[in-house]
Amino acid sequence: MIPESVRAWVAEVAALTTPDRIHWCDGSEEERVSLTAEAVASGVLIPLNPEKLPNSYLHRSDPTDVARTEHLTFICSATKATAGPNNNWLAPEEAKARLTPLYRGAMKGRTLYVVPFVMGPVGSPFSKVGVELTDSVYVVLNMRIMTRMGNQAWGQLAGRDEFTRCLHSLGDLSPDRRFICHFPEENTIWSVGSGYGGNALLGKKCLALRIASALGRDQGWMAEHMLILGVQNPAGEKSYICAAFPSACGKTNLAMLVPPPAMAAKGWKVWTVGDDIAWLRPGPDGRLWAVNPEAGFFGVAPGTSNRTNANAIVSASANAIFTNVALQTDGTVWWEGHHEAPRPGMLDWRGNLWDSSSGQPAAHPNSRFTCPASQCPSIADEWEDPAGVPISALLFGARRPNVVPLVTEARSWQHGTFVAATLASETTAAATGAVGVLRRDPMAMLPFCGYNMGDYFAHWLRMGAAVPHPPRIFGVNWFRTDASGKFLWPGFGENLRVIEWVLDRCAGRGEGVESPIGTLPANVDFDGLGLSAEQQAALLAVHPEQWLQETVSQAEFFQRFGDTIPAALWAEHAELARRCEA
Repeated sequence: MIPESVRAWVAEVAALTTPDRIHWCDGSEEERVSLTAEAVASGVLIPLNPEKLPNSYLHRSDPTDVARTEHLTFICSATKATAGPNNNWLAPEEAKARLTPLYRGAMKGRTLYVVPFVMGPVGSPFSKVGVELTDSVYVVLNMRIMTRMGNQAWGQLAGRDEFTRCLHSLGDLSPDRRFICHFPEENTIWSVGSGYGGNALLGKKCLALRIASALGRDQGWMAEHMLILGVQNPAGEKSYICAAFPSACGKTNLAMLVPPPAMAAKGWKVWTVGDDIAWLRPGPDGRLWAVNPEAGFFGVAPGTSNRTNANAIVSASANAIFTNVALQTDGTVWWEGHHEAPRPGMLDWRGNLWDSSSGQPAAHPNSRFTCPASQCPSIADEWEDPAGVPISALLFGARRPNVVPLVTEARSWQHGTFVAATLASETTAAATGAVGVLRRDPMAMLPFCGYNMGDYFAHWLRMGAAVPHPPRIFGVNWFRTDASGKFLWPGFGENLRVIEWVLDRCAGRGEGVESPIGTLPANVDFDGLGLSAEQQAALLAVHPEQWLQETVSQAEFFQRFGDTIPAALWAEHAELARRCEA
């Protein structure tokens, strides 16, 4: 059942890394119990209150290893031009020459775990198989939640050699010896020196986005940093949307949206299909269809509460792994923005007694929870449908205090591609570096596109031409502020009011007003929100002089990519400037 190519590769890696033993994961419940006990005994996991958080655990990562390390992440394609200026590049031979010594003997005294997994529903033509070799039991237990892990992967592989080789070792966790390298032409990932989520759970950003985006380019599909949401209006019409937001900008909250009472009373219903990644393919009906390749949620904890995301709280109330949150004396967890007040005697994310007057957070700003998607109260019946779901609209959102209005519709797929390609947002704690800096993040994919982004934009244009009925494209911004810095829009469940207009536009019903940047809504439902006429106008205001300044920044960004930027996007850029000047 296990292909000989897998056995040969495992033997090759074992000879290099010299583990004390090799464990072939089968994904069984008995294995989970055994590996969890192993993790607790070694101090990798701390058991939590079995009554309040059944079968849940806390993990503390190394203080130098708490977020994606984009400056240490490389695309190792055959040429630098293929990787593009959006990626750090290493020649494949140089990358292997650097990393091979770091792997040599790295697993001595440790176990090499062989983790077969499926990204996407088992049996789906969308799905891909990976095999991760790792010396981290924390990685194994998280991969068990985040993927369809175990022997079912061998059945999906059916003896073929078409799997992603994922090699991971904690190494010595030194930032000086930390690398995350992707080899798109070889369908291979090497990661060493990090135990943090996206750097170590190689099925997630590494395979499902960086490697998958290159596979999609070559095979005619799309791997996108998008949630998938199902929405049913009071008339019983059910639609699906995908939405892209940079990390920690409210994507999980939108994916698990709870209709506000006034809209729920009218009959609005919302379902979660996926919270982070979408794989989209042309369907037989001329539309794009999407699947969620993941089986779990790896959500940002701070700011998550019963008020902001009740479904996430329920999802993580059992069978969860928490990373770098605070530990309370009763064996429960806490983080900034939690719906409960912190209690005296709490330990912070480093394991030290927390002093509330210290000015230091109790939980790391990028602390996480991992939990099965099946536990989400809003999980859609179709979330594991091998065929996926048909997509009516694509939303691109960002954290902008000004300039960008609440919602705008693009004029066409080409214009929408330009809107998405020029997406900019303030940075958050999900990536290393300064927080609050405005950064261009096209399609929220800048850290995750596995090849030259200019070529990626061209692939987007090709995909729009490949389907007769592509989704409509919209830009949204929940984070516009007033002069005092206060958010104008209530957000969270009330975002469904914006989605109502989006879906009405898709159905040919919603009224719009033309602006220099696209179509604005003529009829967003503001009733009951307590917003003044001035606040409503400010949410939808478009100031041409601000957008002219945006075109300068857009051009500077595009120029990074030279002649790989499609002429069609430069044409949209020139048209935006012309409309603003007019």
